[in-house]
Amino acid sequence: MDSKTRTRRDNQKYLTLIRSIALLRQHQRPVKTVEHGGKPVEYIKVTLDDIERANELAHEVLGRSLDELPPQTRRLLCSLGEMVADDCREKGLDRADFRFTRRQVREYTSWGDTQLKVHLRRLAELEYVAVHRDREAKRFVYELLFAPPTGAEGKVLAGLIDVGELRRDRSGQTEDRSGHGRGPVGPQSGHGRGDEIDATAGSASPKPCINGKPSNHEQGA
Repeated sequence: MDSKTRTRRDNQKYLTLIRSIALLRQHQRPVKTVEHGGKPVEYIKVTLDDIERANELAHEVLGRSLDELPPQTRRLLCSLGEMVADDCREKGLDRADFRFTRRQVREYTSWGDTQLKVHLRRLAELEYVAVHRDREAKRFVYELLFAPPTGAEGKVLAGLIDVGELRRDRSGQTEDRSGHGRGPVGPQSGHGRGDEIDATAGSASPKPCINGKPSNHEQGA
């Protein structure tokens, strides 16, 4: 997300994680060449599989440092995710149709009402849950808007783009393959969709490039 200074500042960490995964798999990728400054530059392309793996790891390695929720509020969110998943599975409901009350949450978590109000209000303010008014029962009910990723163990980096959405966006376009079993690589995305990230492949110390051109840091190196 680019709405917060902290995530804009630490975005380079996320990109570095993606590059690291690509470089780990560099021997499974074809090395491509582009001319830059009159000289050929070798590079490899990041694939959607690399981004998908980076997203899985980002929750663990970046989730805690970039988490906008205090630990106690995060624990409540994870508990809500488990409670909603269990009830939806039992009742055959879609998550978007499920509503719950504070009483249900108290019974599930054994939290006190005052403590629950504080952290539930914080989740509502940050739009992790939505508050609805049940006019018939004359009470407020809640809807869980955010589903904590499976296996995140309480550490979540929110706002990562869904790789499945990227794959759907690129379906039907000309695709390359970067080695047996690797995911498809489409042409360069439009502005704001996350341009393809290239990494130069050298025998010594591979250096990251973006769109086949060395970054400002690498040009000055």
